[in-house]
Amino acid sequence: MKMTSRIMVEKIKEKLAERDWTFSFDREKDTLRIENSSLNKGVTLSLPGIIAKWETRKEDALIEVVYYVEEALSVMGDSHTLSGKEKSIFPVIRSTSFTKETSDGVPLLFLAHTAETRIYYALDLGTTYKLIDQTMMEKENWTAERIKESAMFNLRSLETKYKEDSVAGNTFYFFNSNDGYDASRILNDSLLLAFQEKMEGNMAVAVPHQDVLIVVDVKNETGYDILAQLTMSFFASGTIPITALSFLYEKEELEPIFILGKNKPK
Repeated sequence: MKMTSRIMVEKIKEKLAERDWTFSFDREKDTLRIENSSLNKGVTLSLPGIIAKWETRKEDALIEVVYYVEEALSVMGDSHTLSGKEKSIFPVIRSTSFTKETSDGVPLLFLAHTAETRIYYALDLGTTYKLIDQTMMEKENWTAERIKESAMFNLRSLETKYKEDSVAGNTFYFFNSNDGYDASRILNDSLLLAFQEKMEGNMAVAVPHQDVLIVVDVKNETGYDILAQLTMSFFASGTIPITALSFLYEKEELEPIFILGKNKPK
């Protein structure tokens, strides 16, 4: 049977049937809105992306979406403090199209990163995290600089284990610890500089979704083509996609590159 948006909506509702939540399917926008009715807060799911993941991952894709919804709605309405939790603050990478405010219209704390990405800041809650907004900061008189310093310090404390693979003469390094901050490791300058020292060709990096960072020692044109295919594949399969573009890393700067088929990047 061909998967349709309506069938997917029913599958998601079935998985969340025991929850006291409301579901609203918007056929024109092809989205499903799930709300905690007691709080009038919720999340909106884009169904085409979920269906695309279902085509390749089946039940695992559905389980992942349900987990995301449950975690997101479970923290809504809770009051969270920053004081005494300095070690639980981390930076997270998002696309420039990501929302700048909460569902209540409260501005989120973020900084510019590249033309494709922004840096947001999160309070780690164990199995999930909450993005830091202006209300949280003002309630305890925290400055943006204080949050940034705590986040970057904690980022450097994360483990830097990776898997290595060689394809067509190019070396690929994958960070995929699934701690919620794999893509955030692109902000660890000392980590990137350490990789740069061992590069034989050009150094490229990619953060297609939240749970992966790819570093590549590109030694030939085929390396760029493979990187483009990998990045697009990860981008399409991630729960929180960031960007399908890759970056060249040179002189401590990230420069987006456009890889056109079997041509050199521009």
